[in-house]
Amino acid sequence: MSFKLGLLVGTGAFALAVAPAFADPAGGEVDGSASSVREIVVTAQRLNNARSTIEASLGATTYTLTNQAIESLPGGDNAGLNQVVLQTPGVTQDSFGQLHVRGDHANIQYRINNVILPEGLAVFGQTLSPRLADSVELITGALPAQYGLRTAGIVNIKTKSGFGDESRASLYGGSNGTIQPSLEISGSKDANSWFLSGSYLQSDVGIESPDGSARPVYDQTRQYQAFGYFDHIIDPQSRAELIFGASDQRFQIPQRSGLHANTDGFTDLAGDPLTVNGTADFLSQDIKSTQHETTDFGIASYTRATENASMQLSAFARYSSLDYQPDVLGELLFNGIAQQARKADTAFGLQAEGVYHLNDRHTVRGGVIVQFDRSTSDTTSEVLAVDGAGHAANTPSVIIDNGARNAQSYSAYVQDEWKPIEALTINYGLRFDLVDALRNENQLSPRLNFVWTPTESTTLHGGYSRYFTPPSFELVTSQTLTKFVGTTAAPISLTNTTPFAERADYFDLGVQQKLLPGLTLGVDAYYRKSRNLLDEGQFGAPIILTPFNYRDGRVQGIDFSSTYARGAFSAYANFAISKAEGRDIVSSQFNFDPGDLAYMAGHYIFVDHDQRYTASAGASYHWGPTRLSADLLYGSGLRADDPVTGIPNGGKVPAYTQVNTSLSHKLELPGAGALDVRFDIVNLFDEKYLIRDGTGVGVGQPQWGPRRGFFVGLSKTF
Repeated sequence: MSFKLGLLVGTGAFALAVAPAFADPAGGEVDGSASSVREIVVTAQRLNNARSTIEASLGATTYTLTNQAIESLPGGDNAGLNQVVLQTPGVTQDSFGQLHVRGDHANIQYRINNVILPEGLAVFGQTLSPRLADSVELITGALPAQYGLRTAGIVNIKTKSGFGDESRASLYGGSNGTIQPSLEISGSKDANSWFLSGSYLQSDVGIESPDGSARPVYDQTRQYQAFGYFDHIIDPQSRAELIFGASDQRFQIPQRSGLHANTDGFTDLAGDPLTVNGTADFLSQDIKSTQHETTDFGIASYTRATENASMQLSAFARYSSLDYQPDVLGELLFNGIAQQARKADTAFGLQAEGVYHLNDRHTVRGGVIVQFDRSTSDTTSEVLAVDGAGHAANTPSVIIDNGARNAQSYSAYVQDEWKPIEALTINYGLRFDLVDALRNENQLSPRLNFVWTPTESTTLHGGYSRYFTPPSFELVTSQTLTKFVGTTAAPISLTNTTPFAERADYFDLGVQQKLLPGLTLGVDAYYRKSRNLLDEGQFGAPIILTPFNYRDGRVQGIDFSSTYARGAFSAYANFAISKAEGRDIVSSQFNFDPGDLAYMAGHYIFVDHDQRYTASAGASYHWGPTRLSADLLYGSGLRADDPVTGIPNGGKVPAYTQVNTSLSHKLELPGAGALDVRFDIVNLFDEKYLIRDGTGVGVGQPQWGPRRGFFVGLSKTF
């Protein structure tokens, strides 16, 4: 097997990939004497291709990283999924592992084998691991009609199957007390195949450092992940699949060190520091708060493919929970509230989609997606009562605020892929979405895309998409504001308009050009005009994001990409320019300073996740069993309040560049096979940089990027 890095052109989609070049279309690695096994593998590959035609991302921009490409990155599949996606153009990193695609906050839909995985409550955790992926796709731009509700980016993970009949045990670890054992088991028998993976991670740095220290105080994490994939070839035209996953992740919440409650903590309305049961001082590094996140999901799918038609019917379910345990005394003195929060969300639904090849010029696609949610929120808050003179009491009071809500969403779409001439493909369609949650809203959304290949080396694509994006149902606050009036947790105001769905017009135009053998360049420009632009902020002690809207929003940018592959050397480089602005906050207003609200009512400001320049690059060189690779991330800095004028999000944190390297070698052990050894360095030059400085609209405490770390991995295939 050989590997090549290239910018591949699919049916109207760009694909940045490190792709295996097989001599055999079935994979070329199955024993040719086992004709029945080969027939099943060929059938499985044909059904995979049929599934891809159902979700063809016509006219959108698709970047694909294969498992081999992921292994070449420093950390390989031991890294988080967010670290993999960060290597694609136009993706910006934020605190808590968040990603922003093309100037959008969150608004990312995750799929497994094209089946939607409902959103959850996780903030810190990476529920999905690159370990389970045969490839990871990021689909963005002007999306065709099958993609909706979450539209900034579609992250589609195509899972590994069991036809390799091999398993792998790995041990990875190093700096910050990191230990990460993992196990993968794959196999097949007759018409059945399976892939299972499990991992455990412990580290002394679970969340970004709040003060830039290499080893923050009280920042340990313990994480368990499990994943399973099973499929059964029913006959040459159909297959059944079962997918499940689970994660359990526990985090200590680090605090900035050296702060004293009686000088740096909360003050009452009279301007005096608080006293709780006779205690007036408390060191910030002694605060011991924790957060526990769990996610469990399951998918059952049936795929059938005939000569002219293919369909996939899937049922999916997901349960997620978040449990925040405060340090009562410390948080009361520093924040005026200590809130224990238990939130849970259960979602399940159906996804039915199909494609029919009408003739050589027309291919029709359509589908229906239905989802149901139930969210519960139980909070117990300890606060101090405040008297008429503004003085806080010494003894805490308890406020219990529990609630539950239901939501439903219904989506349907139809579209036609039309080829008026051989070099031109036009895809047009309609999508309808109805969401009955905190609000009942709906929209009919037209979509239009084209792909034109005037020459073999040139591809142009463009499109228009009308988007409808409801707020994340499980994140919308259910807090009863009036319960906190007259306490140290009293809201600035009682105005709390329920968040709206964002409605946007999205335009995209791009070109891809193969210049020299192995060298491909791409450029893609976009513009989005939004009504009720959605954003999210971290307000209060539990680290939970809360949605809010700007009445008006505008986002524009341009992405540049390049790939090169020649012999044993391959490289890629991406550069993005983006500008995202919003005006007039019209929901969840109680979270904001009245002065900031008044300013934003009449002025466009940069949204907090706006970053003007973002870049990623990497290179890999193979010689024999040894591979040397490196990658880098560059950011011009996320937004912060202007320290001089006080304009919300009017400033930014300093720019940064993080370089990572990796060296791996396949070591042949006499009589025991091969042992894969890798050595990774994260943040090679130990650049100390801010991700957030603690100011800005909806920004919590400061977070810093990772400090230099050394990691070693051992992996044995058997």
